[in-house]
Amino acid sequence: MSTSLPIYQIDAFAKQRFQGNPAAVVPLTHWLSDELLQAIAQENNLSETAFYLRNGEQYQLRWFTPAAEVDLCGHATLAAAEVIFNYSDHTEDSITFSSRSGPLTVTKTAQGMLMDFPATQPEEIKAPAHLLAPDVQGVVEVVAGFDYIIVMENEQQVVDFQPDFLAWRQLDLRGVVITAPGEQNDFVSRCFFPKLDVNEDPVTGSAHCQLAPYWAKKLAKTHLNAKQLSERSGEVICQIKEQRVELIGQCVAYLKGEISI
Repeated sequence: MSTSLPIYQIDAFAKQRFQGNPAAVVPLTHWLSDELLQAIAQENNLSETAFYLRNGEQYQLRWFTPAAEVDLCGHATLAAAEVIFNYSDHTEDSITFSSRSGPLTVTKTAQGMLMDFPATQPEEIKAPAHLLAPDVQGVVEVVAGFDYIIVMENEQQVVDFQPDFLAWRQLDLRGVVITAPGEQNDFVSRCFFPKLDVNEDPVTGSAHCQLAPYWAKKLAKTHLNAKQLSERSGEVICQIKEQRVELIGQCVAYLKGEISI
């Protein structure tokens, strides 16, 4: 006998449909097995599926790619908040999630929804084998947070960068981020996670938890406008607050339905 669950698909870090990063959101009344959560995420075949469970005034939140559960996801957190604010009886202007990355707060603002996330300061490293092809030009430095971050000289080099997904599956960190100063924004990026079966992620909130601290230090700014240069593209407003990063974005609902398990 099958059970039906509600499901929403939300375009996060987007001002209109078919932009930003799509995430599935599945509200739960109790936790399903990890195997079933992973199967649902694989079936959805989006970069992230968020599952949340209400516990009093707080919400437990977990994120799954098609391949694995992850410790932090920005766009799916934004999508989950969009669902709670608009499709539930939640009446407050803020939401507190408990997660594998600790408490995460999402608050409505005039610019969009503001997420309060932990900051990671990348450190300069020697590029590991398999990260860069010998003929790559324009690399300024390689740093690492929870991803490898390749810093390029300019925006066009980020656009033109050719990833080696097969080689990058052998790396020990989560993924690879390419970044550079922006022409219209403070910085730009592209994000790749082949180990998680997400070759290129459209707009990656969690990556900005390491990109924003890096560029804040380089540019001597605490408020930064960022753009991810994927095919769908999306903009993220970043604010540095001590050991935290505030990320602001908007969402557009695309789909509401039911799944059978």
